[in-house]
Amino acid sequence: MDVVTIGETMVLFTPNEEGMLRHAHSFSMKFGGAESNVAIGLSRLGHRSRWISRLGEDEFGDAMYSFIRGEGVDVSYVTRDQTSPTGVFFKEFRRLNDMRVYYYRKESAASKMSAEWLPEDAISDAKYLHLTGITPGLSISCREMLEKAICTAKKNGTKIVFDPNLRLKIWEDEEEARHFLKKYASESNIFLPGIAEAEFLFGACTMEDYVEKFHSLGVETVIMKLGKEGALVSSKSVPMTKVPGFVVERVVDPIGAGDAFAAGVLSGLLDGMPLEESVRRGNAMGAMVTMVNGDVEGLPNRFDLAAFMNGGLEDVTR
Repeated sequence: MDVVTIGETMVLFTPNEEGMLRHAHSFSMKFGGAESNVAIGLSRLGHRSRWISRLGEDEFGDAMYSFIRGEGVDVSYVTRDQTSPTGVFFKEFRRLNDMRVYYYRKESAASKMSAEWLPEDAISDAKYLHLTGITPGLSISCREMLEKAICTAKKNGTKIVFDPNLRLKIWEDEEEARHFLKKYASESNIFLPGIAEAEFLFGACTMEDYVEKFHSLGVETVIMKLGKEGALVSSKSVPMTKVPGFVVERVVDPIGAGDAFAAGVLSGLLDGMPLEESVRRGNAMGAMVTMVNGDVEGLPNRFDLAAFMNGGLEDVTR
C-alpha cells in the first residue's frame, strides 16, 4: 500500500444558490473529509491508497462508502456503527470571498474510533501514513487510536505525514489544540502547515523562523503552504527553498485545496521525484481544486494534471 490515511469524512450539503443559509431551499449532496480527499486524490493519479474510518449504519454511510470505494480507494478497514450517525456539514456561500462552514459531527460514528478498533495490519504495509489535526480533536479515544497508528508506523518503517488542518471548533480550547498539534508534528517525518497554523503554534515570526522552529520539534521535512504564493520547503537534504504556485483566475471553492496539495506532494514522492518537484505537483493540485465546487470534484487524473502544469488544455476539447 502506498498511503494509508485515517479520519472522518462527512456528508456535505451545498446550497444551489448563493446567500445566507437560512434562505436556501435546495441543496446538492457531496462528501468531504481531509483524509479521504487525500486518498481520492492519490487514487486518481494511479497510486494505491487506503482510507480508514467509521461510518454510521445509515443511508449517508452507505452512499459515502460506495462513493469512496468507487474512486478506487481501499475501504476494507472502514467499519459501521449501528448506534451513532454519519457526520454532516454545510457550506454557505454568502457572497464573493465570504464562505462559511457549519459542522454537525458531535457523537458521530467516526468520533467513536479507538485504539482497540484499529488493527496493526491496516497500517503496517504502507509507505506513508497521512494524518491530520482534525482526528485527535474529535475525542480522547481518537487520540489513543492515533498513538497506536503512529507507533505501528514507526515500528514498520512507515513515514508519517502530518497536516495540522486546524479546526478550532472541535477542540476544548486553544491551548489543548496547540499542545496536540505540536506533539503530532514532533512525531512526523513530513509536516505540512499553513501560515495561519504556524502563527497559531508559535505566534508572529518570519517564514524562516517558523521553519527553524518546526525543525527544532524534530521534523525532518517542513513544507509550508503559502496559498497562491506556493510553498516553502526545507529538509536535511534541501536548503530552504520557495516553490512558486500556479495562477488561478477565479477561485470557486477553496476548501480541499490543502488536501489536494498533500496528495500531489505524496504522489511526487511516490514517483521518485525530487522534493521541490513533488511540491510543485502539490501546488498544481491545490490550484486545480479551487476552480471547481466541492472537496474532490476538481481532483485531476494524470493527463489533466500534466496539461495544467504545462500551460493548460484548450478551451474546447473536440
